[in-house]
Amino acid sequence: MGVFRRLSDLLKSNVNDLIDRAEDPEKMVKQIIIDMQQELNKATQNYGKAKASERLAEKKYLDSQKNAESWENKAKAALAKGDQELAKKALAKKVKADEDTASFKEMYESISDQTEAIGNQVEVLKSKLEEAKSRQAMLIARSQMADTKKSLAKSAGGFDGASSVEKFARMEEKIQRKEAEADAFSEIAGVDDDLSDSFEKLESDAKVDAELARLIAEMNGGAAPEAPAEDAE
Repeated sequence: MGVFRRLSDLLKSNVNDLIDRAEDPEKMVKQIIIDMQQELNKATQNYGKAKASERLAEKKYLDSQKNAESWENKAKAALAKGDQELAKKALAKKVKADEDTASFKEMYESISDQTEAIGNQVEVLKSKLEEAKSRQAMLIARSQMADTKKSLAKSAGGFDGASSVEKFARMEEKIQRKEAEADAFSEIAGVDDDLSDSFEKLESDAKVDAELARLIAEMNGGAAPEAPAEDAE
C-alpha cells in the first residue's frame, strides 16, 4: 500500500508549490522527475501483478461456471435414463458449483475494479511525468533567471553611493595636490632657466662688443684699443 500512497501523494501534489518551498528548485525539479519515474516503474510492476491476479480470478470464475454447467448436464443425462437419485446427486454438485461460481465472480469483479483503478493511476502518472519532463527546462530556466535577478538586486542594494562619492572626492583632491606640486616645480624650474639665460646674454654681449671694437680698429688702420682695465678687487 505504501507504493500507492506515495503515488497518490505525487498525483495530488502541486509541483509549483513544491518548487516554491524548495531551497534549490532546480534540484527539486530533477528529483521530482526521478521520484515520479521510480513510482511509475513500481506502479507498472504492481499493475502487472494485479492483471495476473485478475486473470487467475477470472479463470477460477469461468472454470467454476463450466463446472456448474457440467453437473447440470450430468443431472439431465441421469434423468434421461430415469435415475432421479443420480440426478439429485449431480444437482447437489451443481448447487455447490453455483455457490463457488458466485463467490469467484464477486472476487473477480473486485480484483478487476482494483486493477482498472491501478491502470488508471499508471496512465495519470505517465501523463504527469511527461508533463513534468516537458516543463523541466522551462522551470529550471525560470529558476536561474530568478537567481540572477535576486543577485543583481542584492548587488544594487549593497552599493553605497555616498561612500563611492566620498572616495571619488578624495581621489580628486589627491590629483589636485599632484597637479599643484607639478606646477610649483615647473615655476621653480622656470626661474632657474631665466637666470641662466641672463648670464648667457651677458657673455654674448661681451663677445659682440669685443668684435665691434676689433672691426673699428681695423677700419681706422690702427691697433685695437686696449680693453678697459678691470677694477682691482
